[in-house]
Amino acid sequence: QVQLVESGGGLVQAGGSLRLSCAASGGTFSSYAMGWFRQAPGKERELVAEISARGGSTYYAEYVKGRFTISRDNAKNTVYLQMNSLKPEDTAVYYCAASPRVATGSGLGYGYWGQGTQVTVSS
Repeated sequence: QVQLVESGGGLVQAGGSLRLSCAASGGTFSSYAMGWFRQAPGKERELVAEISARGGSTYYAEYVKGRFTISRDNAKNTVYLQMNSLKPEDTAVYYCAASPRVATGSGLGYGYWGQGTQVTVSS
């Protein structure tokens, strides 16, 4: 059983940056693909980015390419999401998730979820 705890959310002005962290425990972190998802009010949850278990492959949603970077530190059991050039439409609750499957960019197979962290971007 993997437990995930996100941190780093907050309020930022448009054009600003935030770095989200997700600390994992209870499992072999380096064997899980990790993903960041987000859900805005009234909208469905959507994939933001994925990273493979060893960190060699990353996938991004089109609307964050060039602005967000996913990374992981398997020695610290932590995955990160660096968010730059934030826009008001990036406002959402951001969740990290873990999957024992190979990361493919599909956002599927994620069975372990954190509680989420709020990101609010003001215009």
